[in-house]
Order: sequence, then structure tokens, then C-alpha cells
Amino acid sequence: MRKNTSPLRKRSLVLGLLILPPVCIFGVTASAKAIAKPAEKEIKVGVVQRFGDEPTEQLQLEAVPGDRLTLSFPAQAKQTLQASKVTLEVTMQPLPQSVLSERVVLGTFRSFETAEESAQRWRAVGIPVEVAQPERWQVWAKRDVYRTPILRRLLMGSLQAKGDRLAYLDSQVMQEIPKVSWIVNGKRYSNNVLDISTSKNLVKVSQKEGDRQSVTYPGSLRLQPNAYGSYTLVNNVDVESYLRGVVPNEIGAKAPYTAVEAQAIIARTYALRNLRRFAIDNYELCADIHCQVYKGLSGAVPNSDRAIAATKGQVLTYEDKLVDALYSSTTGGVTAKFSDVWNGQDRPYLQPVIDSAGSVWNLSRQSLADEENFQRFINTKQGFNEVGWKMFRWRKQSSMEDLTKDLRKYLEVNRSPIARFKQLQGLQVVERSPGGRILRLTVQTDIGTFDLLKDDIRSAFSAPRSTLFYLEPVKKGDNPLWGYAFVGGGFGHGVGLSQTGSYRLSALGWSSKRILNFYYPGTEIQVLSARANR
Repeated sequence: MRKNTSPLRKRSLVLGLLILPPVCIFGVTASAKAIAKPAEKEIKVGVVQRFGDEPTEQLQLEAVPGDRLTLSFPAQAKQTLQASKVTLEVTMQPLPQSVLSERVVLGTFRSFETAEESAQRWRAVGIPVEVAQPERWQVWAKRDVYRTPILRRLLMGSLQAKGDRLAYLDSQVMQEIPKVSWIVNGKRYSNNVLDISTSKNLVKVSQKEGDRQSVTYPGSLRLQPNAYGSYTLVNNVDVESYLRGVVPNEIGAKAPYTAVEAQAIIARTYALRNLRRFAIDNYELCADIHCQVYKGLSGAVPNSDRAIAATKGQVLTYEDKLVDALYSSTTGGVTAKFSDVWNGQDRPYLQPVIDSAGSVWNLSRQSLADEENFQRFINTKQGFNEVGWKMFRWRKQSSMEDLTKDLRKYLEVNRSPIARFKQLQGLQVVERSPGGRILRLTVQTDIGTFDLLKDDIRSAFSAPRSTLFYLEPVKKGDNPLWGYAFVGGGFGHGVGLSQTGSYRLSALGWSSKRILNFYYPGTEIQVLSARANR
């Protein structure tokens, strides 16, 4: 969830499954309840997300000392080989004849949350869709329904007749495809699916032999095709082992102990509630900031291992259901409501909370929807939990030239007809939420004016670190509008727990339960039960 990148590769893997149904709770004691899902559940995490996007990629898989890899794959009959290490190679294989690869893209989005809300709206009007992530999140017309060129074009014609100008056909004529192969005992093998396991349940993965940035993954691995014509390396791992590779990379190896416990509980909750993200690719979560940063056991530390063990099976719930356990690096002094950032239904436990152990600001009396109040808030720099952190308060300047480049790139990626504009002429904040997040930013160009909404503002411009900012026009020399200064606070979406804020609360002696109740009001900690379907 924080802005980190995997040491293995920047475009890390992801996993996806179907959405969890509301989970049932069974009473155990007066002070503890249990959810009917086993704590030892195995999940599928995509750790190398699109292997084969580049024409000559390699991955080296290696057993730990004293162990061997077992490689299983279907040939004419299922075949099993053993080796201490193996290199997976990708080469481009010419096709006997050209093949059309095509899908109807109904929208492109910054986040899964916004893509999922869009998908729900399309389903509500009778169009079957699926959420994908070729790079940015997208909503596609379901491929097995719109499986022929004529069906796809009939859909496009219908959408255009109704005034939709954002949907488009993503078409590519394929003359070659990536093909994976590997050599064992001097013989080359090639198959679209490869299972890799060891007796010690540990596999080292690196991009090339001797790579110092290798990652050791617990559990087993599977190489499998994805929806984008390449492959994904998926780690099949139990939840508690998965957390050993998440918690220290999210909260930090040296975080105060109860902050680490809080992170362990919400990371476990987040994982179990988000297993639907990569259903299109037959895995469940990714290993980067689009899910939770996961680096196998390579970054595991005793402090986080202790917290994971102490909270084993514990999850955060609201009305006996897993919460949407969103969190971010730094809130800027106030957490965000879900709908301040994304479209969709609000969660009662995700509301604006002043990120302070004291009484530095009263939101009920001083709404941050008021621009004057908001600017005073941003210029208040003491009394908050995050004081002292670099991203608590920031000021970033950007020229009109750079802002124009940023905006044009964003519009082109989204296939917007407005992308033909030549010059950005002005920006204006026109609507804020009571928690201070910008809901609507008006953009004036030489061909007209349009609005950017919520988190799309961060997609359109590189300067703001969050949507908690105000604008100051900048004059330089004879230029009355050289650009803008973005003056704000926080890093990321700001919804739910602040990781940097939890440091201070832990240092003040707060328990993990108290920290979680502060950031997610009305929730309770419950324990996963192995007694499913009771």
C-alpha cells in the first residue's frame, strides 16, 4: 500500500480471486469471536506480473542449500523433473499466420476501487465486464461474451449511439507471441504451465544468475499464462507466511511494536477481503503498491514476526464482516472518507479523523470544505501525529509547460478527445469535501474547460502527493502565470490508518487495538476460526 517497489522488478506480481462473500461470525467467548475462514488459508500472489512483456527476459529459480526444485508440467502425460536451479527464458515465437488480439476497453482508472465501481455500473445496465490490469486498471467487456469481432463492433456501435466517447477497441495484429522454455539436464522443455516446489517450501527467484536482489518465497510457485499474452509467476503461500513478507515492508522494520501489531491485523484483513482483484488472471493479489508490498521472506525481521505470531488469525471487522482495511503512508493530518477519493458506497468506519492524539482541530466546527479553513489547516504544522515526517507538509512547484505535458499524457492514456488541446490555461479548486480532499478541480485549456475528479487529479499531474492541497499561482519574470505551487499534506490516498501516525500513537503507549479503533471507528478485532461452515 505504501509507495515501494519490489526488488525483483518494478512491475511486481499480483494475485486475484473471486470476491469473498460476507463472512459469518461464530461466538467463541464473551471477548472474542471467530470468522468461518481458516487462518491457514493459502492465497495466490502474483510476484512477477508480466513475464514475457520484454522479448528476451529471464528468471532464475533456485532451491536453498540442501534442497532441490521439483518441476511439474503437463506434456503428453504429466512430467516431473528435479534440479537445484533452473532458468526460465522467453523468446518470441513466430505464428504460422497473423492473429487478431482485441478487446473492448470501457474505461481506464488509477485504482482498482474506481475500476470496480465502474464495473458494477456496467453490469447494472446489462453489460458483462471484467476488471484487468495490463498496466493501469481497466474495465473490459467480458471476452468470452464479446468473443467475435462482429460482437465487439456491435457493442461499440451501441455505446457510441448512446453518446459514450471513452470506450474503444484495443486491437493488435499478432505475428509472434512470447514462449517460455527451460533446460534441465541438457534437454529443453516448453509449456505454458509450470509448477515449482521444494521439500523445504522455499524457492529463490532472481532475474539472472548471481543477482543480489533475489527474493526467497515461502510455499510453492506456478508459472501460468495471463490475460495479456505473457506469463505470471504466482506464489502459493499461506496467509501467515505471506504476512512475514508484507508487514516489515509496509510499516518499516524498525516501527514501534504496537504499530507493527496494528499493521499485521489490517494487512491480514486487507488480504482476505481483496482476493478478487486478479480473477481475470487466475490469481488473487499482487506484490506491489496496488495491493500490499510483498517481498517474500527476504525482508522478514524478528519484530514483525513476533507481531504476526502474537496476532495470528486476528482480523478487523465491522458488523461481523471484514472491513475494507485501507491504509496509507501519511494522511497530512486528517484521514479521508472513502468517497472523498473513489466512487462507490461509503464505509461507516472510513470517515475523516483528525490525525492527532490531542485537540488540534475540530472538524464539526471548522469544516475543511471551506477554502479559508483549509488553508489555515494546511499551514498548521504542530500538534499532529505525523509532525516531523517529510510528507506531512509539502510544497511542489510545476510550470505550465510541465503541467501541460502531464495532463496531455494522462488524457492520451485515457483515450480522451480532449487530449488534442495545445495549452493549459488555468487550474481552479471548485469543490472540497468536509475532510479537505479535492472533489473537483476545473481545468481550462485552449479548446475548453473540463473537470478532474477526486483521485484522478493525482493521475493527471505529478506534483501533488495527495488530493489534500491548495493552489498558489506562481509568477516569474514577466510571466504572470509561470505555473502553480501545490501546497498540501500527506502521501497517498489518506483513507484509513496512517502508518506514520501509528508510529507516534505507539510511542505514546497506545495498544494496537486502540490504534485501530482510532483510525477505523466502530470496528472490532476478531479471530479467524478453522471451524468453517459450522
